[in-house]
Amino acid sequence: MSTSGAGRNALRAGTVLVVFAIVGTAMLAFTHGRTEPVITRSRQAEKLAFIEQVLPARLYNNDLLASERLMPSDELLGTRRPSALWIARQDDAFAGVVLEAVAPDGYSGDIGLLVGIDAAGTVTGVRVTGHRETPGLGDYIDRAKSPWIEQFAGKSLDNPPPRAWRVAKDGGVFDARAGATITPRAVVKAVRGALEYFARHRKALAAPATREEKDA
Repeated sequence: MSTSGAGRNALRAGTVLVVFAIVGTAMLAFTHGRTEPVITRSRQAEKLAFIEQVLPARLYNNDLLASERLMPSDELLGTRRPSALWIARQDDAFAGVVLEAVAPDGYSGDIGLLVGIDAAGTVTGVRVTGHRETPGLGDYIDRAKSPWIEQFAGKSLDNPPPRAWRVAKDGGVFDARAGATITPRAVVKAVRGALEYFARHRKALAAPATREEKDA
C-alpha cells in the first residue's frame, strides 16, 4: 500500500471516530436532558419524605424544600463543612426547623442526623441519615432497625433537665442497650447540641421569609 493510500485510510478512520464521538456525545446529552428532571424530582420527593419523618407536615404549609439554607460548619451541630437546614412556616409564621447535624464521636465514626425542632424549641423527631455502626450492636439507632430514636420526640433543653441529657447508664433518661453505649451517647450529645444551636440562632431562623423563598 502506498504512503498516500495509508494516509487516506488513517484519515477515513479518524473521521469515523470523530463522527461516532459526536453522535455518542449528542445521545448522552439528549438522554441526560430527558432524565435529569425526573431524577431531580425523585430525589426531592425522597428528601421531603425523610424530612417529614422529623417534622410533621401538619405544622407547616410552605414549600419546605424551597426554604433550604446552607449554613457554615458549627461545633454545636458537629459539622466540619457547610450543612443544610429547612425553615418551616405556617401562613408565613415561623413554625420550626429541620437541621442537619453530625455526631462525630460514634463508635465507628460520624453519625449523620436530621433533627426537627418546632417553634417552641421542642424536638419533633430525629432520624439517622448515615452511619457505620456495627450491625446487630450499635445500629439500633437507625429507625429501620428499632424505634430507639423515637425517644427524643417531645424533648427540649429543659426537658429533661441538663444533667439528665445522658444515657441511663450515666444517670440520664435515655435508654441504651447494654454493651453498646458509645453510639447512643454520641447521638444524645448531638441532639442536645442541635437544640442549643436552635436556641442560639432562633431569632435569625424565625426572621421573615426572603423574597427568593416566597417566589420559589
